[in-house]
This record gives sequence, C-alpha cells and structure tokens, in this order.
Amino acid sequence: MIYVKIVLQYVLVLFCVLTLNFALPRIAPGTPATYLITGIDVQIMNEEQIAEVLHEFKLDLPIVDQFKNYLTGIFHKDLGVSIIYGRPVFEIVLSRLPWTLLVMGVSLALSASLGILIGVIGAWKRGGTRDIGALFAVMFFGSVPPFWIAMLLITLFSATLGWLPSYGAYPIAATTSGAYIAGVLKRLVMPVLTLTIAKTGSMYLTTRASMVIALEEDYILLAHAKGLTEKTIIFRHALRNAILPIYTNLMMGLGALVGGAAVVETVFSYPGIGNTIYESVSARDYSLLQGSFLIISISILLCNLIADLTYPLLDPRVRRQGISA
Repeated sequence: MIYVKIVLQYVLVLFCVLTLNFALPRIAPGTPATYLITGIDVQIMNEEQIAEVLHEFKLDLPIVDQFKNYLTGIFHKDLGVSIIYGRPVFEIVLSRLPWTLLVMGVSLALSASLGILIGVIGAWKRGGTRDIGALFAVMFFGSVPPFWIAMLLITLFSATLGWLPSYGAYPIAATTSGAYIAGVLKRLVMPVLTLTIAKTGSMYLTTRASMVIALEEDYILLAHAKGLTEKTIIFRHALRNAILPIYTNLMMGLGALVGGAAVVETVFSYPGIGNTIYESVSARDYSLLQGSFLIISISILLCNLIADLTYPLLDPRVRRQGISA
C-alpha cells in the first residue's frame, strides 16, 4: 500500500512537470515564426505563407488543443515535428540520446569513483595536509564554470598540442570501424574530462561529510577497541553507515544523466540532448524542446523513485512502516 502511494505521488508530480514542460516554451519571448522567417525567407514569406507553415506544425491551434495533442502524443510516441530539422522529434531525440548517455555515463562513473575515493581518504586523514589540499582543489574547481574548463582544455589539447579534435562526436570521413571507434574515443576525452572535473567536487564533499560523521560514532570507537584494522573500520563499518547521502547524490547524478550538460555539449558541438536543448531554445522549436525536456524529466523522476523505494534496503533506520527488506 505504501508503494502504491509513493508511485501515485510521482504520477502527480509527472503531470505537473508535463504541464510546465508545455507552458514554459510558450511563455518565453519570441515565436516559431521568428525562426521561420529568418534569413532569406524574410523577404519572400508573407503572412499567409507563415500561417500555412504554422498550420503544418499545428502551432496555430488553440492552447488547449495543443496541450491535448501534446499529452496524447506522448503515449503514441508522437512528440510532433521539429521546426529546425523537419523530422519527427521522437526520432531526433532517440538518435541523440546515446551520445549524451555515453559522455555523461563515463563522466559520472569517473567522478563518482574519484569523489568517493578521495572523500573517504579525506575523512580518514581529516585535518592533514593532503585533506586540506584536496578540499581546496575541490572548492576551486567546483566554483569554476564548466565552459571555462572546456575552453582551457581546447586551448591546450587541440589548439596548442593538436592531440584531440575540438568538436563533434564522431569522424565524418572514417573508412573503417577501427578508425570510427578511435575518432569517437578521441572526441570523448575532453567533454568527459570537463564534466569529471566539474562534478567530482559534489561527490567528494558529500562523501567526506558523511564519513566524518560516521567516524565519530561510538561503534567506531568499539571497533578500534576490538583491534580491527583501519581498512576494515573504514570500508566495512564507517562507509556502510555513511552510504545513504552518497547514494542519494549518485542517484541525483544518474537522474540528470540524460539531461547532459548543455553548455559543455554546446562548446564541443557534441550532438547530445543538451546541445539539442540549446538549438531548440534558439529557434523556439516548441516540439523539440518539449521532447528533450520530457526525456530529462522522466529520467529524473524515475531515478528519484528508485532511490525512494530502495532507501529501506540500504539502511534499516529509514524503513517506512509497512515496508520490509
């Protein structure tokens, strides 16, 4: 019964998110017509032609009808047609989703592993020179905008050393599968490195704070009194009891996985969901923007739901009444 209540709460939140997803692009200044008559079309398109194009994309319907079509289209994989590309939004989002999952998945794995490792070591050696140095470095890089890190990496590895390509996700002229894979990996390095540097700090600070609290508990003193090794105390006792905030941070990062990093993807011209959002905002492409936000919203809510349901399995102290492990 508790599970049903939780799921219903998330369904209500999803409906609210879908409503905002539909409304926000239409509240923003400008209209799709502004994009449609840009450039050479501004001299040759009259009001009737513009109205005809808007009718083709179903943007001349009343707002209520547009909202109905939007909701019903979600269940039929019909998210509309992109104004920019003239293709179904579902097809565009589906083709760009793997690139975002690739760059964000690798960066999340690296940043989480690195953040947890140095966070555990920092809490273990808290107050020491290495701990203070790591804390300073994390605070510094955490306050630096990711696009600035990206520009520095481009300047160093692409412009100066010429080791890595500065844009795109794959080589256009690759003739073999090996050359294609090598090109993908080369173009993956700088976006992943940028996001790893930017995201490690959050996991590090969460892990360190949780571990410091856990290491000051009475059961740690008892473990020391029993003669257990430092490694056993840190990883089998302290880390297990500090896992809940770390798990929450990890699930939040996993939920944001699909959203990618719009700024980083734009800097590197990486064809992911983040770059798609930037393009759709610039062109007031309502359908493409809604489709991108829909994927992001569902992924975030789904990961939050999984985290909410699995908390009791990780820590019996937070078990809800009626839920058993």
